[in-house]
Amino acid sequence: MPSARRSWFPALFAVFTCAFTGPSHAGPPFVTDDPEPVELHHWEVYFATQQFHSSGDWSGTAPHLELNFGALPNVQLHLIAPIAYDHPSGGPSHIGYGDTEFGIKYRFVQETESCPQIGIFPLVELPSGNRNKGLGNGETQLFLPLWMQKKSGNWTTYGGGGYWFNPGQDNRNYWYAGWEIQRKISESFAVGLEIQFRTPDAVAARSVFALNAGGIWDLSDTYHILFSAGHSVNGPGEFQGYLGFQITFGPENQKPPAAK
Repeated sequence: MPSARRSWFPALFAVFTCAFTGPSHAGPPFVTDDPEPVELHHWEVYFATQQFHSSGDWSGTAPHLELNFGALPNVQLHLIAPIAYDHPSGGPSHIGYGDTEFGIKYRFVQETESCPQIGIFPLVELPSGNRNKGLGNGETQLFLPLWMQKKSGNWTTYGGGGYWFNPGQDNRNYWYAGWEIQRKISESFAVGLEIQFRTPDAVAARSVFALNAGGIWDLSDTYHILFSAGHSVNGPGEFQGYLGFQITFGPENQKPPAAK
């Protein structure tokens, strides 16, 4: 959702502006995703904001709701419903509902001591946002990626990439690739560094290489704070920010019925 996820989010979240315009579908708070689905019958709920800055324009979500559900073993259902807004330099600002994202993550290779886990996570962007107001793409988009992940002690690394079908006037289909490495600093805090690459997504666009850094703070087993920040290192100067509050829950968190 390049347009649907662009906004000006004022100074409260300015310190989290980070790495790379364009769709930001990922293992929050990072753009790059992983193949690990939500556990069976468990939920992840995110209340989050993303901001982007490019060529003097600010845009993004304020906020968006993300839902992930472990529907079957190794299968996760995914939904993002965003409130988007766009603040172009020298033009009127707009706010409204953005493009809706649906996806299904499927892990088909389990991780072993010598083998990473591998999965796919196709995403569909439905054009529910108003393109004329900068709140949506105007066409249905499709992303077909392959992701892999390996853990070792306090370290986790994952990445991969795929192909975006990006129809629309002056748009181009493009490739996205990324890789992230993450370390658990304590029982409640982890930090990560991510590299990303995107081929041109529009007729007049250029390829972009970007770096992104962030962290995950576990307030408890249920509540979590996620953030990231970064910048492109070649091509146009582009920034992206993410700040989110995550709630995770599932059957083991439910109290047994009271004895009669």
